[in-house]
Amino acid sequence: MEEKMVFEDAKKKILDLVGEKHFKAAREELLNFNYADIGEILEDILEEIGINETIVIFRLLPKNTAVEVFSYLPADDQVRIINVITDTEISYIIDELDFDDKIDVLEELPANVVDKILEKTPRNERKLINTFLNYPESTAGTLMTPTYISLEQEWTVRKALDHIKKEGMDSETIYTCYVKSAGRKLEGIISLKKLVISDDDAIIGDLMLREFVEINVYEDQESVSEKFMKYGFLAMPVVDNEQRLVGIITVDDIFDVIEEEATEDMERMAGVLDDSDIDYLDMSVWRHVKNRFPWLFFLMLSYVLTGKILSASENTLAQIPALVVYMPMLMGTGGNSGSQSATLVIRGISLGDIELKDGLKVLWKEIRISFLIGLSLSILNFVRVMFEQSGNANQVTIAFTVSVAMLAIVAAAKCIGSMLPLFAKKIGIDPALMASPMISSLTDMVSISVYLVLAGIFLGVH
Repeated sequence: MEEKMVFEDAKKKILDLVGEKHFKAAREELLNFNYADIGEILEDILEEIGINETIVIFRLLPKNTAVEVFSYLPADDQVRIINVITDTEISYIIDELDFDDKIDVLEELPANVVDKILEKTPRNERKLINTFLNYPESTAGTLMTPTYISLEQEWTVRKALDHIKKEGMDSETIYTCYVKSAGRKLEGIISLKKLVISDDDAIIGDLMLREFVEINVYEDQESVSEKFMKYGFLAMPVVDNEQRLVGIITVDDIFDVIEEEATEDMERMAGVLDDSDIDYLDMSVWRHVKNRFPWLFFLMLSYVLTGKILSASENTLAQIPALVVYMPMLMGTGGNSGSQSATLVIRGISLGDIELKDGLKVLWKEIRISFLIGLSLSILNFVRVMFEQSGNANQVTIAFTVSVAMLAIVAAAKCIGSMLPLFAKKIGIDPALMASPMISSLTDMVSISVYLVLAGIFLGVH
């Protein structure tokens, strides 16, 4: 909260100084913050006031600072700035950006703007940029950078360290170095720490690790993020189908992927079909409607079956109206129980903790969990219904029926919630799609069916 107030005060002060044309003072105020914080201030000004004031403030920054700040801005804000500044300014920013940031920006720009930028780019770099731009979306190729420290097996440690001193400034990271053969094949890796503590005359080929984890250039970004979380590396090599080293991915490039994948899973679990990067407030109303309508329409149709079940049991409900009172509670408890299990199983699948072969283990665990939870809820519910139905001739039978239904519904819902995501994975569907919306629909149908069948058995009505 305190940090937000500092940003708000700084933003107001900067805008006041710019409005009074005290540009030098505004620039000094900006430079009190680090690059990421300046980016956040500019993002707020762009959203709240507009592009014109943002550009004025952006141009107050020293060139090198402007490039760094630009790299911290969201992609849509970068595009808005690019569309306003001059071609010379665009060329400078693009040239000075780190290679992976450069690719990210170019991917968001219109084709005619990209062509104009590439015309002024040296031929070798232009060829490399085009290669990176052609990698399929959401693959390792779109995340990696070609700037890394490359060593040769026959080099000595002394020669390797001299090479790192010479090339390190332009490399994404120097903490892990990659050893290639003459044919660019990745032969091993070696850490800077290993080089520093080794004898100067030691040979790289004798020191390097020949067993390492690699990423294929066409590997899905979700799989890449899982590898980083599993192994905890700061950087990982990316190879093509011929095992040639084509780049590296650093852990900072994975943060956005993790956030993107988490957002995507949450949207799918909520029944929102959207694969765009557009922010909520920037997306049109019709786009929101298009993303949300399909699932809601499907669920509406599914509840027709629920209605059919109720219609077929009108006689039961008419004979004992008290049964109706407890239907919302049973349906809600069933839906929540199924969603609990589904959420945990989906998380386990996404983290790699749960695989298809673990299906029976998951089911057995959920059966035991559901029995204990269902039994506890049933006992508490029995006491509650007994008090509520005091004076009713069917007091004990209604309480018993509702409580047994509670136990059965919790057990069924948790089994459904745990098995649906695994079934989805089995048939090649994203498990998140089988989460809250579909599980709620299924558990509602199961809840009503179980409840009414038990009512017919225990209360003798049909």
